[in-house]
Amino acid sequence: MSIAGLGPHGERAVPADKVVLSEAEGAAALAGRFKVAVVLHTMSSDWSRQELAGIAATLGAYSAAVVEAIDCGFDKDRQNRELLRLAAGNIDAVISIPVGSAGVAEGHRAISKSGKKLVLLDNAPSGFLQGTDYASVVSADNFSLGQICAELLSPYLPHEGVAGILTFGADFYATNEREIGFRKWSGLHRPDATIVRGRFATVGGGGAAFDRLLEENDDLDGLFVAWDVPALDALKIIRARSRNLSVVTVDLGNAVAAELVEGNLLKGVAAQRPYDQGAAAAIATLLSLIGGHPPAWIAAPGLAVTRENVVEAYQVVWHAPAPFVLLEART
Repeated sequence: MSIAGLGPHGERAVPADKVVLSEAEGAAALAGRFKVAVVLHTMSSDWSRQELAGIAATLGAYSAAVVEAIDCGFDKDRQNRELLRLAAGNIDAVISIPVGSAGVAEGHRAISKSGKKLVLLDNAPSGFLQGTDYASVVSADNFSLGQICAELLSPYLPHEGVAGILTFGADFYATNEREIGFRKWSGLHRPDATIVRGRFATVGGGGAAFDRLLEENDDLDGLFVAWDVPALDALKIIRARSRNLSVVTVDLGNAVAAELVEGNLLKGVAAQRPYDQGAAAAIATLLSLIGGHPPAWIAAPGLAVTRENVVEAYQVVWHAPAPFVLLEART
């Protein structure tokens, strides 16, 4: 599948499954026995756990190790502090997802200035250049994820219906791209629909932001939520208000997969492939450590998931059998 979205500097993507080590590169990586730290925006989501699993397994296959995995709790100050500490530490590289485009340059730049390799997930801090400040950015095709969500929601929107977007208020490249993709598809295929937007400043604020959006738009027919954690909060509120509102979101976490199997409010998911993204980030890191030049922008395609294909999609995304709760609900 082709990658629709562009990188933070307009780069064309190299698909994640095309980023591999040659036999000679693999031997060099094995000999290096590299130490890598992983700095995540959060470690409380299924996405983060799968991303870390892909990184750790792939590095381990080449005798490299994840020596630290850090949860920044979406806190820019904490991320800068942790990165400054790592810059002075005994490691070879850092894989990090910047908590926004601004406010985290100091810590990330300290990594590259210290001589360590830096591979980024989803986003590059403002002003950063590939090859100078970082080796590569690895992500999902977030623009396409937004398009997938718009297409999944469309059958449940009446003519001249109202679609809500509930998204992250921070300057976060990945969620911005999802909104752009959603609006682009809707403008081309559902010009009759009205789009309204609500924003949350913190992950825990998703429910309150949706409450405000619903108060201001009582005629809401459908909802696109930027990712699964705030989507679950929105679903609770919809049920509490006894509303019949169709919802789509990004990321096939366990709780969202169970919601999708119910076939009630949640109509579809645009799934990232975090394990595969983590594996690609690990390969890009190893390439940079042995003197290679990984692609500037590496992306994994999204996957449209509905109740009909959720069990099969779960196995693709998670690289694991679907939980019994999904299998049982499908019987």
